[in-house]
Amino acid sequence: MGKIAFVFPGQGAQYIGMAKQLCDQYPKALEIVKMASEVLGIDMEQMIFRGTDEELRVTENTQPAILTASAACLQPVIESGIEADFTAGLSLGEYTAHVYSGTFSFSDAVKLVRKRGKFMQEAVPQGLGSMIAILGMEREEILNVCAMAKSYGIVEPVNFNCPGQIVIAGEVKAVEKAADIALEKGAKRAVPLSVSAPFHSSMMAPAGEKLKAELEYVNIKKMRIPVFANVTGEIVPSENQVKDTLVHQVYSSVLWEDIVKNMIRKGVDKFIEIGPGKVLSGFIKKIDRKMTVLNVEDINSLDSALRVLKG
Repeated sequence: MGKIAFVFPGQGAQYIGMAKQLCDQYPKALEIVKMASEVLGIDMEQMIFRGTDEELRVTENTQPAILTASAACLQPVIESGIEADFTAGLSLGEYTAHVYSGTFSFSDAVKLVRKRGKFMQEAVPQGLGSMIAILGMEREEILNVCAMAKSYGIVEPVNFNCPGQIVIAGEVKAVEKAADIALEKGAKRAVPLSVSAPFHSSMMAPAGEKLKAELEYVNIKKMRIPVFANVTGEIVPSENQVKDTLVHQVYSSVLWEDIVKNMIRKGVDKFIEIGPGKVLSGFIKKIDRKMTVLNVEDINSLDSALRVLKG
């Protein structure tokens, strides 16, 4: 029997109305949204189901909103009796993975990611940093490109998403120069990302320090399900290292391709992306076409996933 992994999306997956169908039909899903409203003192139902794209795009709103929607989408899966053997999430999604694993409570997580979003937004003034996805280049080539552009400022590879898609981030001039060099050296495309800061670059170090202080107040419990860390691509070895991996994650590269390959090595052949969008599903298919990749974000996708999983 192959193993199952639950994976959770990160920032950029949000849309107005995410998780609404499941919240309308599953009381436990709606409970999650109501709990987020209560804990944060914000009307999350209004923001997620009926708000504006502009409001949802503000990082300190986006992060708790995606965590809430993903945790809500998770509830009917749990109710159906399906359990994962491993779990992970892209960047912000790592917090949802920890909620699923039981490492920390949903209420602690949603408070934490709102602050994380605020700290990340404040770390670099608007307009000083940027992110560009480079398509059609290998890891080593990207590292060389960033080295060649570093005289223009900070530029680093920050997201190793899947073969042929690596995101670079840093100071605007240096990132643009690196993208130009990449295109000259044969990259297929360089796509600027619509983000407000150079996430996962070393420029985010001040946000990491602030997050470290907040994590002091969070009670870490035993992981029920092994969680893979973005910063290493491996399973977090012990509860003692959870806080450290989450602090480093803010200003370190996201090794998503490594996570997926390592899960496959451990026998995973079914991946279920739980929460808004299908970004991770696309990455996983590019990493290994043989995998069964499902998603759960509304009634239809839930029904399809359960049909496959319950066979």
